[in-house]
Amino acid sequence: MDRAPGLSVRLKLTLSYAGFLMLAGALLLAAVWVFLLRYVPERAMLTNADEDQLNGVFPIRSVLLNVFAPRAAAVLAFLLVFGLMGGWILAGRMLAPLTRITDATRMATSGSLSHRIRLPGRKDEFSELADAFDTMLARLEAHVAEQQRFAANASHELRTPLAISKTLLDVARTDPNHDTGEIIDRLHAVNTRAIDLTEALLLLSRANQRSFTREHVDLSLLAEGATETLLPLAEKRGVTIETGGDIAPTIGSQALLLQLTTNLVHNAIVHNLPEQGTVWVNTSVRTRTVVLTVENTGEKLTPQLASTLTEPFQRGTERIHTDHAGVGLGLAIVKSIALAHDGTLTLTPRSAGGMHIAVELPAASPHTGSGAGA
Repeated sequence: MDRAPGLSVRLKLTLSYAGFLMLAGALLLAAVWVFLLRYVPERAMLTNADEDQLNGVFPIRSVLLNVFAPRAAAVLAFLLVFGLMGGWILAGRMLAPLTRITDATRMATSGSLSHRIRLPGRKDEFSELADAFDTMLARLEAHVAEQQRFAANASHELRTPLAISKTLLDVARTDPNHDTGEIIDRLHAVNTRAIDLTEALLLLSRANQRSFTREHVDLSLLAEGATETLLPLAEKRGVTIETGGDIAPTIGSQALLLQLTTNLVHNAIVHNLPEQGTVWVNTSVRTRTVVLTVENTGEKLTPQLASTLTEPFQRGTERIHTDHAGVGLGLAIVKSIALAHDGTLTLTPRSAGGMHIAVELPAASPHTGSGAGA
């Protein structure tokens, strides 16, 4: 924003210090006049000599004023100079932390997010501002790094099906005798995967922007719906699904929360034991929140690996594309939807193998109505 030039804060504080010092001096001199000089007589008086009194002429008001006024003016001039110099030094010392914060802001604006203020000293308004700014820079740096990884991975994932399509088309063009039916089937599969990836990216962007309408939603009904939809996949892979729990009312987008539940159940089915695997889907109600938990059997995972599974395009196993391998955005979408609904996502490896995933969302208040989301 373009602004007209003005006085600096340091100069304003300096003038304020000097002005208050001059005002205090003037009030002091006025007090001398009101409470001392006004009682001095205006005409000369002679005093008699005795043992208890001094001899001579008593001073009159005009004489004292002639002596007092120049010296009072000199004192005021000294206070003005002292106030300006002292105020300039004090203002500089007081605003030094603000200068460091301003320099850090300029560095962040230029793209350097690794710089931190780290303001020393005890807690005050400036230290709280500096600490809050450092926290903001740390989160912003982490967010930018995550977005850069996301862009790189998305480019790679989108380039792969396009490269495969180009190769298949080159084969069809250079070898007219090649089985076109096989090429068409492979192109259809590759194109389907590219469409799924694009739709997942759009869904992730929608969740991050919180551009949805909020309404009353029951997580237990969504869990039942997702389970019924994915039951054929579970039967095909020999996985048993067990559902249960309480009515779990919350406020949010029914479509996004259904996608969240479906992704969790799908992920639990796909990343399970080759045979006789189990998935447990449960909903519960706490004091102010509702919880959806999805637990499955499977390979043993380390906490370090589990903490990275919510990053886009991160998979718990090798990056092998099968018929239900997904596009690597399942848990990333779950995390974004949970955050968009002011919730939390917790991933905990099971000691026997597999994963325990919990999504905790704010419980719907009886007086809460539906409305447009942010």
